[in-house]
Amino acid sequence: MQMTPQMGYDRAITVFSPDGRLFQVEYAREAVKRGTTAAGVKANDGVVLLVDKRITSRLIEAESIEKIFQIDNHIGAATSGLVADARALVDRARVESQINRVSYDEPIGVEVLSKKICDHKQSYTQYGGVRPYGTALLIAGVDDSRPRLFETDPSGALLEYKATAIGAGRNTFMEIFEADYRDDMDMDAAVMLGMKALYRSTEGKVDAATLEVGLVTLKDRQFRKLTEEEVGAYVQRIRDELKDDSKDEGEKAGDQGEGKTE
Repeated sequence: MQMTPQMGYDRAITVFSPDGRLFQVEYAREAVKRGTTAAGVKANDGVVLLVDKRITSRLIEAESIEKIFQIDNHIGAATSGLVADARALVDRARVESQINRVSYDEPIGVEVLSKKICDHKQSYTQYGGVRPYGTALLIAGVDDSRPRLFETDPSGALLEYKATAIGAGRNTFMEIFEADYRDDMDMDAAVMLGMKALYRSTEGKVDAATLEVGLVTLKDRQFRKLTEEEVGAYVQRIRDELKDDSKDEGEKAGDQGEGKTE
């Protein structure tokens, strides 16, 4: 039996394929792509994180599934992929934040923390006996004068975004963000943009009980998760808004159809 050129190169994390790829890292990215959708949107006065928890059984208690975590007073993170891996990274991020406070008597910078987490993730791509983390994190927070939003990859790559998404619904989210994002949005508009993308990606099946929303503003510099009642108010607003849009589109299509038959 003749071996294919690719065969065997995915059996160890330290082996490059002939075309320069690390297959174990690519498999970890696939774990993220199959995970629940998480999104982050920056506003001019803060940043918001949203996660669709994708409850698979009515017997599951929705509040037992946690996909948004507070790391420090001014920083939060949303996850997609292997949640157990994400919890380990969140614990490490919390320790790094406290080390910075003890050492320098100041809160850690969002970019500094993101780079520390990515350095740790990258180290797990170059040693035998370990595997890459099968999770991506969206790290959101506020620095001295502006909100920050970073996406971390299983490879340890780091990018800063105005708005981004990870997980199964990423393509739908990015299309909406590319079309509708504005630099002058306030926090309310940023939450509504994220809700719109969630509504479109789930085809209208949005439930406040299965959504997590966390935000931090420049004014109070305190990351917090919205209550189910607060999330429910946003869900109702986006349902009303998009139902009106769909009615308008239907009326326009009907008018055009009548015009063609005349």
